[in-house]
Amino acid sequence: MPGRRPVRTALCAALAALTLAAATACGDDSATVQGAHLVRKGALTTCTHLPYPPFQSEQGGKIVGFDVDLIDLVAKKLGVKQKIVDTPFETIKTGSALNAGKCDLAAAGMTIRPDRARFITFSAPYFTATQALMGKKGQRYGTLAEVKDAGVKVGSQASTTGEEYARSQKVDTVSFKDSASLLNGLRTGRVDVIIEDYPVIQGWLKDPANAAYALDGNFDTGEKYGFAVRKDQNPGLVTIINQVIATARADGSYKRIYEKWIGPMPAGS
Repeated sequence: MPGRRPVRTALCAALAALTLAAATACGDDSATVQGAHLVRKGALTTCTHLPYPPFQSEQGGKIVGFDVDLIDLVAKKLGVKQKIVDTPFETIKTGSALNAGKCDLAAAGMTIRPDRARFITFSAPYFTATQALMGKKGQRYGTLAEVKDAGVKVGSQASTTGEEYARSQKVDTVSFKDSASLLNGLRTGRVDVIIEDYPVIQGWLKDPANAAYALDGNFDTGEKYGFAVRKDQNPGLVTIINQVIATARADGSYKRIYEKWIGPMPAGS
């Protein structure tokens, strides 16, 4: 009955737009591997927000980094390849990218927090992070109160814990949309110092282009990173991610990845 095909196609498209379940009914490309639901057969699709070195950034046309290498281990365990999708951080932390079926998990150097856990399910912690300041050489601040008293302009990345931490300490910050814009704000003199996760700043300071800058402060905020999956919808994938994190720590893979992207691994990391 050829005359009915356009109607059926339109109905299927409309249902797919409404729910993921309808998309499955109309013939999507999802799969279940080892109890983990994947939005695309043969791939572990990861949402991240670029650039955020050393966790994820583009080098030579390829996305690489600490998070990328760890999730590659998850993909290997599942027998698939990792596919990375650049996504606004706001849609990651609110779970909307996961809910829309854009990806299976999010790996974005994301701090585990109760307010975020309302919308996404976190893996076990995979990284211990601190906040740091980067600015011109010769300055050093023991606390953000000292930064405020010095009257310097502080830059932060929008929607990050670094920005929230600075503002919780009554430090007004100039907000930048991503880490690249944040670094550029420092280089162009729009701000005097920037607050960002310590490993990110450590990576920037390895670049000869940043030779005029130094670590101006380091603050232990008790943060731990986690990977995220759709809220309460993919326990099989969470289990596999946690297994891979534990195995990597036990067999030395985690240490090798840490030292490759960040540097000497501190005790307790």
